[in-house]
Amino acid sequence: MSQSKLFDDLSLRVREMLAATPAKDVEKNLRTLLSGFFARLDLVSREEFDAQAKVLARTREKLTALEARVAEMEKQPGR
Repeated sequence: MSQSKLFDDLSLRVREMLAATPAKDVEKNLRTLLSGFFARLDLVSREEFDAQAKVLARTREKLTALEARVAEMEKQPGR
C-alpha cells in the first residue's frame, strides 16, 4: 500500500470516527503526528521495491552464469 493511500485511508477512518464530534482539531493533529511518524521511517514505494526486485533477479542470473563460466574455465587443462 502506498504511503499516500495509507494516509488517505487512515484520514477517512478518522473523519468517520470524529464526524459526530466537533473534534476537527484532533483529526488535523493526528494526521500531522502520523505524517511525521511515517516520514521518519525508511519506507519505499511498492513501485520502487518491485523495480529493485527485478534488478536483483537480473543480477542473480548474471552471477549464476558467471559462476558457471568460472567452473568451466577451472576444468580446462593447464589452469
